[in-house]
Amino acid sequence: MTDDATAADSTHPDEILAFWEVARVRAGVVRFAAVTGPGVAGTLVPPSWSFGDDPALADELLGLVLDGTKTATSTALAEYEAADEPLPVKGDLSIVTDGAGRPGALIRTTRVETLPFDQVDGGFAAAEGEGDRTLASWRAEHERYWRRVLAPLGAEFAATMPVVTERFELLYPRPGDRSAAPAPSEA
Repeated sequence: MTDDATAADSTHPDEILAFWEVARVRAGVVRFAAVTGPGVAGTLVPPSWSFGDDPALADELLGLVLDGTKTATSTALAEYEAADEPLPVKGDLSIVTDGAGRPGALIRTTRVETLPFDQVDGGFAAAEGEGDRTLASWRAEHERYWRRVLAPLGAEFAATMPVVTERFELLYPRPGDRSAAPAPSEA
């Protein structure tokens, strides 16, 4: 559903760094130049966060990313504003963590669009990979979710509220990497 960037960044910093060291090479993020060294994207550890607002949901949604079902996510614009966080942009890298804050996936944002809740389409709902992957299910579950998480922020759900929709690709672990990468619960 959305991400919780507040807790995961500092939960397991050594595991995040170790994950990044492997993931950046396996995903081809590091491009060494003979004289200049790796580029900025290959040296800075990307932000880490988990999906949802509780550990069980974070674990479930990370699993959907790892099996290729979940290739999109959405966040109410009000959540970014309340956290004073920048909006994602195409090319952003992120480390997705499990419910305990351990790294599980490296993703890259491929598309970002902000639109009213009631204009999110069925293709996007299916890409989120949740529930039965229909637009009706997406709308019902996300309305319930945003009514719960927006209230403490002093915001309210509305059918016309702006939603930041983000599509992403899984960079690591890819299917061939799975045997080499520890499962999120093993890290």
